[in-house]
Amino acid sequence: MPSTPIRYVICPTHPAAHRFTVSCTVAAPDPAGQRFALPAWIPGSYLIRDFARHIVAIRAEAGGSAVRLEKLDKHTWRAAPVGEGTALSVICEIHAWDLSVRGAHLDPTHAFFNGTSVFLRVLGQESSPCLIDLRRPEGPGFAAWRVATSLSEASGERGRARPHGFGLYRAEDYDELIDHPVEMGVFTRIEFDACGVLHEVAITGRHDCDRERLAADLKRVCEWQIGFFGEPAPMPRYVFLVMAIGDAYGGLEHRASTAIACARDSLPHSGMKGLPEAYRRFLGLCSHEYFHTWNVKRIKPADFMPYDLDRENYTTQLWAFEGITSYYDDLALLRSGVIGLRDWFDLTASTLGNLRRCPGRLRQSLAESSFDAWNKFYRPDENTPNAVVSYYAKGALAALALDLTLRQGTSGRVSLDDVMRALWRRFGQTGIGVGDGDIRSIAEELSGLALERFFAQTIHGTRDIPLGKLLAPFGIRLAWGKSRAPALGVKTGNEGDKLRLATVYDGGPAQEAGLSAGDTLVAVEGLRVTAGNLDALLSRRKPGDVLTIHAFRRDELMRFRVTLGAREDETPRLRRAGSANALRRAWLGG
Repeated sequence: MPSTPIRYVICPTHPAAHRFTVSCTVAAPDPAGQRFALPAWIPGSYLIRDFARHIVAIRAEAGGSAVRLEKLDKHTWRAAPVGEGTALSVICEIHAWDLSVRGAHLDPTHAFFNGTSVFLRVLGQESSPCLIDLRRPEGPGFAAWRVATSLSEASGERGRARPHGFGLYRAEDYDELIDHPVEMGVFTRIEFDACGVLHEVAITGRHDCDRERLAADLKRVCEWQIGFFGEPAPMPRYVFLVMAIGDAYGGLEHRASTAIACARDSLPHSGMKGLPEAYRRFLGLCSHEYFHTWNVKRIKPADFMPYDLDRENYTTQLWAFEGITSYYDDLALLRSGVIGLRDWFDLTASTLGNLRRCPGRLRQSLAESSFDAWNKFYRPDENTPNAVVSYYAKGALAALALDLTLRQGTSGRVSLDDVMRALWRRFGQTGIGVGDGDIRSIAEELSGLALERFFAQTIHGTRDIPLGKLLAPFGIRLAWGKSRAPALGVKTGNEGDKLRLATVYDGGPAQEAGLSAGDTLVAVEGLRVTAGNLDALLSRRKPGDVLTIHAFRRDELMRFRVTLGAREDETPRLRRAGSANALRRAWLGG
């Protein structure tokens, strides 16, 4: 392995044009011609994104002279051989206009990037150390810009960065290089200590966040999670990179940070009372991404070790790494005292209700959903609810079911908590990948229970999970609402004042009548349909009524006779049934 680091320089050279200039310099290039590649996807988001498509220009040079650069495929280049002892540099101009947690974004207000979007991989030298020179845009308008990242400053190097400053940072290898996103600009910085670890929050965008409230709530969640897996935490410092914009929701986990996009109204404000739904949802997102610090960043599927950044990496275990995380994200809010038991009941019921409204749960198993994430879950279309089950939603409920099964079957002696801690000790702390059967094996080993049937039905089958039966011994009642409101069996979307059918559910009244996704509703019983009046037009009807509906399909007006169905079994409720018993207290507290 070459001892000389690979050196990267990245500068927002044209913020108004959304252009970064990025160079990669190799001290000891391959004598046969050094190859370079940009990743096709970013770990944690299972879709081929072809980041190389954003490269506007690319060239190579050595010793002050141009070097021929040959493109081998959509994201790989090979430079012509250069003389021994001569450093080789490849310089890219990259367009950055993806305001998401997965890519790169640059304008005169800020710069954000993930390494997968901007840093070329030096093939054959992925294990080499890296030095990264983060540079400020030129001009007086950028004098106040700072840096927020979990990258470490390059100590001992001339030009090393000071905390939150521009200059040199370091990474031990390419895998670490692309696992620390970077924010540059003018941002609000909040910090707090959790179990001896410095935590920072950098908020970009206009907002009126109550910094003390946010720090206090996040501190409770982070300390609970560190305590759950056991001190010390696996990172020396942690950074929440938050982009507050008009309307957004999403996050992407990294080994010592997370990138989060949220609606600015979801942040707490001064004088805010209680815990509004939008803020509770934001805290749940932060909790989810933070739990990934252990579950997926360090406890990894064997299929991801190492990542192949050129193509899809298939695994049947996303139900565990995303689903179990989705179970614990809200549970962490409850156990840390940020939300109450009724809040947790409502969140769990919402997940269950959303899942029940998707017929795809009866067609695709969790293992299949995990494997097919690349071309189904991350490429949704009008038929996705009919064909696909979410490994987040059903995975969370499967984790709940496994937890309940273990607790009841062992009279509270063993729980999913114990399984997660065992996974951390045996896999997360050793660097060994989790195989397909390892979670079941550990659960059986710790509990003494035979779980073959549970995994066959819940993970590899398509039956609904019998949560009502599983919750009953814990003094919790699951009830389904019996609304008899009329229903068309569709999901709609607005296009201005027009009402378009986004999804037509399998077996529903609309599908039986011949309506299809993409149809634009025009009239119900001769009365014009708008984006805001469909429910009112149906409110005086009852299930079984037959209506005439007119709709445009493309530019053709069509007529349908629809027999209304009933909107029932879609509103679950969780409630305590009697006083807290020992099983429930050990699980959810008093």
